[in-house]
Amino acid sequence: MTSRLSLRTLFAALIAVSALSACGGGSSAPAETIPADAGLVVKSVKSIRFDASEYSATAGEIKVAFSNEDTVRHTLLVVQDGVKVPDFKLVVPEKGALDVGNINLAAGSYTLICDVPGHQNMKATLTVS
Repeated sequence: MTSRLSLRTLFAALIAVSALSACGGGSSAPAETIPADAGLVVKSVKSIRFDASEYSATAGEIKVAFSNEDTVRHTLLVVQDGVKVPDFKLVVPEKGALDVGNINLAAGSYTLICDVPGHQNMKATLTVS
């Protein structure tokens, strides 16, 4: 009878541990929430690329949200005529990471890039009007 009780206790403990581990997070933190007032949302996705090749935003102060759906580090910079817009760089070091920043842009055409070595194919057009 003692061994039967021990087996039941062990079985119950295994079920409890299994249930608790299913509720826990994994090795990565939960993704942060993209602000509702973001004027530009850019996501890095698998295959070292942005989620779109073209984006648009309204001229003036723009809240930019940059999220990482990939498993490697990415950055987001804004370039116009080959020159990086100063004082703006968003960094998402891991999957689920979110970085938010503000940038003031005049109407025009810009390029979004990731400057992590080996990520030169991460380019997209940003049209600001």
